[in-house]
Order: sequence, then structure tokens, then C-alpha cells
Amino acid sequence: MTSAVAAALARIGERDPALHAFTEVRYEEALAEERAARGLPLAGLPFAVKGPAGLRSYAARRLVAAGAVPVGTTSVPGPGTPWQTWGQGAHGRTVNPWRADRTPGGSSAGSAVAVAAGMVELATGSDGAGSVRIPAAWCGVFGLRTTAGLLPSPDRTGLASPGVLASSAARAETYLRHVLDGYAPRPPRLPVPAAYSPDLGFASVEPEVAGVTRAAVDRLAAAGVIRLVQDPVTLLDPADAWTAVRGGSPTPATRALRAAGDRALDAFFGRTPLLLTPVTPNPPHGHEGPGNVYSTALTWAFNLSGHPAASVPAGFTPDGCPTGLQLVTARGTDAELLGIACAVECVLPPPGPPRPPG
Repeated sequence: MTSAVAAALARIGERDPALHAFTEVRYEEALAEERAARGLPLAGLPFAVKGPAGLRSYAARRLVAAGAVPVGTTSVPGPGTPWQTWGQGAHGRTVNPWRADRTPGGSSAGSAVAVAAGMVELATGSDGAGSVRIPAAWCGVFGLRTTAGLLPSPDRTGLASPGVLASSAARAETYLRHVLDGYAPRPPRLPVPAAYSPDLGFASVEPEVAGVTRAAVDRLAAAGVIRLVQDPVTLLDPADAWTAVRGGSPTPATRALRAAGDRALDAFFGRTPLLLTPVTPNPPHGHEGPGNVYSTALTWAFNLSGHPAASVPAGFTPDGCPTGLQLVTARGTDAELLGIACAVECVLPPPGPPRPPG
């Protein structure tokens, strides 16, 4: 019988030449490590790691200690591509597995593609402005950015948190269970009171994206997973505050902007446990970039505030591209967020791998 690692390596060999999700594949090392991992809890579960430093990350080391096997390193955006969020694989740019003329998003580009194409069920990521949630949304997989400070991060600004991309929220639980000390599942009591904000009060969201996410929210309400409440969330555009923090040059104005966002979100989560929004204001753009659109418009507010946030597949826009629904909960409620996401997936199941290109 073919082992799980051998099967994953075979899928990578078959599918990755057209998708360019991987920069390095650990063929011999992974097979050897699988043999040593058979007596451990994860028993040789194959996973992928984000970027050149992925194998040294805290999350990867914890997964390996539990018996998971890293089968390869996935692509991130190349130099000089600050808003062209595609990755650069070993043999070319990373493409969206649903439409090769579109970006998969980034910066966890290859991790999202590896999961979406069925090469692995789990991949590590990190999210400083939406770098897990955006590629998860655009590739039709589950993505979770953890609460700021919950897990070690090399980002001194505090904006980036470790995260995971997975074939489902249930599979993502494997990550939290073995990476987060003291993790315990938190199944939700349904229906969960939730507010839906199509734009957080400032973003310009394209109609096709707004339509898909609103329809997903309505399905969740009809199925009894959520109970919609009228609790509008109105934030100021956080772009200047995020940019100042990332650049290490906050000003009184940007500090005040960040503080106002924190106050608004703290007040909201004091009343309502779940916030729903689109993940991005736009569908996946072409490889030339998004122009003047900030694909991060609806994600980076939560990097500033430190809240956990997830992307669950919501459906497809008319041009055949996946769209994500963003779930946000109070700081430190990552287990509760994952439990809600599992309930959401009972109504909005992941689409599964697309047909191979060609």
C-alpha cells in the first residue's frame, strides 16, 4: 500500500509542473522521515511549509515533533512585487489552480495552491496583512490567521501571525491541536449571533464578490448556523495606520487611527461574538497586478487589532473564481473560531480540488 507521504510526493510530481506551488520538494528526506514518524500522533501526515524559512518556523517544528512530515517548501512573491501577490515557484510563477491567468494571492501563495490542488491537505502560512486569508479565499480552501501573540512570530511589528491553510476547517484543527499548547475544541452553540458587514464602512467591494458572500451568509442564517443581528461595524480605512506600523514610523495621527479601530472592534465583540465580511473586495486579479485596488482592504484591520480571522470558501464569481467569507471573533478565541468554521462548512462545504490544467 502506498504511504501517505509517497502519495503526496506523487501528486506533487504530477500536478506541480503546471502550477509552480513548490520551490523545493523533499523527496528522499520526506520518505525517510515518514518511517521515523510512524509511532507518533500524526503518523507521517504530509504537509507543506511556506517560504525559505518554513522548515525552521515554530509551527513546522511542532508539527514535525508530533509526527507530521514536511514534503516541500512553497512559493512566496518574488522581489519587486509588493502588490502582485503571486508566488515564484522553482520553474515559474505560481498560478491559480482554478484559472491559470489569475493570481492565487499571497504571500502564502504556494501553500494555498498546494492545498487547493490536492497535493497536501495542510500547509503552514503567515499573515501580516491578509497573507493567509487572501490566498485561501482565491484558491477555495480554508485559511486561519491566529490571534496576535498566541504563537511565536519573527515579525517585530506584531502585524504578522502564524496561520494555516487546509482542505477544511476540520483538517486545520490538526494544526492548532499540535501547535498550540492547551488547545481544546470549542463546538459552538447554534445559532451563533453574527453581524455581516459588506465593507466595514469604508471599502469599495465589487458587486460579484458582494453577491456571493451575501448569498453565503443568507444560507448560513437559513440553516440555523448563525442568527443575524443588526450591529453595524463602521471602521476608518486602516491603510495609513498599517503602513506606518509596518514601516516603523507611526505618527500621532496613525496611532489615533489604530486606537479608534481597536475601540470600535472591542465594543462590537463585547456585544456580538462573530463578525462576517468578504475576505477581499475583488476577485483574483491577473498576474500583472491589481492596479490601484488594495486586495487587503478587508483583512489588514484585523492585523492591526490582533483578532483571529479565518477565510472559508463562500462560492464562485461568474468568471469561475473562488470567493471567501471572512469570520472574525474576539482575541484569544481561536478554538471558538475554528469550531464556528467547522459548523459553517456543514452548509458551505469546500469545493475540493479543481480539474488539472489542460
